[in-house]
Amino acid sequence: MSSHSSVLGAGGASAGSPSGLADATFCVKQPEPPKDRMRAQRFQDALFHQTTRFFAFSVLAILAAILGSLLYGAWPAIKEFGFGFPFSAEWNPVTDKFGGLISVYGTLSTSLIALVVAIPVSFGIAVFLTELCPPALRSPLGVAVELLAAVPSIIYGMWGLFVFAPLFADYVQPALSLTLGNIPFVGTLFQGPKNGIGILSAGLILAVMVIPFIASVMRDVFEVVPGILKESAYGLGATTWEVVWNVVLPYTRVGVIGGVMLGLGRALGETMAVTFVIGNAHRISPSLYEAGNSIASTLANEFAEASSDLHVASLIELGLILFFVTFVVLALSKLLLMRLGRMEGEKT
Repeated sequence: MSSHSSVLGAGGASAGSPSGLADATFCVKQPEPPKDRMRAQRFQDALFHQTTRFFAFSVLAILAAILGSLLYGAWPAIKEFGFGFPFSAEWNPVTDKFGGLISVYGTLSTSLIALVVAIPVSFGIAVFLTELCPPALRSPLGVAVELLAAVPSIIYGMWGLFVFAPLFADYVQPALSLTLGNIPFVGTLFQGPKNGIGILSAGLILAVMVIPFIASVMRDVFEVVPGILKESAYGLGATTWEVVWNVVLPYTRVGVIGGVMLGLGRALGETMAVTFVIGNAHRISPSLYEAGNSIASTLANEFAEASSDLHVASLIELGLILFFVTFVVLALSKLLLMRLGRMEGEKT
């Protein structure tokens, strides 16, 4: 009995003690996943990684291929006219003498007009939607503004040619000539034939097209301003305009500039809407009422009818210039928006 009790006591003590439970727990082996399953998981992860990498680098490959094809196609014109091509105003398919100054001037002037009109309008839309609009109207109006960006450019061009241009020629151009046309130096821009077609008309159509892009970006960046900053300014007696000008704009200036440059990138590359209303004339005039040409409209009008290899190469070089300018503008806007994101992350 004594020996039997001692054995039971020893066993009970061993089983009841915490060390005994720990030993029993550590003795249980966890089931290991089968080696085939682990090998399949590693293969799937590697395949997913390589597939996503391929998709990412394919975008860069396509971009490089486009740039290479443009350089290859434009090389005869680059070799013939050199670096003076963007600064020459001559464009004569009969003598095979080409220069891109007229098209570059038209592209830059119409884009500048578009920004001059679109920036204050977009700013007003964004301020109203974020600061003044009743909550019930905020969402419908925001959607309506964004829907303007979904309208095809050819619809804008047809509307500009058949609706906007006649009204512009009958009412707006005479008024501008009587007012701004009498100002020294500036008045030259608003003199000329009042037919509703020209550089100014194309710039105004572009303004309507880029307003949704700029206004949407401005609205989004205005909404990230911390409410406590605006409430503090209102608490100090500031008006809505003072809050927007002294609080909202300084806080979001980088994002606002990025949105403006996104709109500029849209305006630089627009084709059909500009082609309808710019007049398509290879000349540079001091008057904004005169017809002109842009890079996109020149390509749209002449590429199918180019008869000589040098003519085709010159058109492709115009496309290369537009590609480079648009790429730089969009890259700068993206960098500004990324900087805004980093600033927001640091402040939070």
